[in-house]
Amino acid sequence: MSATVTMYSTTWCGYCQRLKSQLNREGITFNEINIEQDPESAAFVEKVNNGNQTVPTVLAISSTGEQTVMTNPSLAQVKAALA
Repeated sequence: MSATVTMYSTTWCGYCQRLKSQLNREGITFNEINIEQDPESAAFVEKVNNGNQTVPTVLAISSTGEQTVMTNPSLAQVKAALA
């Protein structure tokens, strides 16, 4: 199993833009889902953030299958979750 990163974001989120550029710079591939266009994803973000649509919310799944959900993580936190 390969590691995966899913970033839940919005188009106007500055923190999302920053994390995307950091992931791209490090060569970490990720799937991006705009929660304003995907109600199921918006519901997931609310569920893991105490009812708030806080972005970026990142779901990282390591190569061993361990899932980590992080709210506005640093690049180091994402890398650690994938390790």
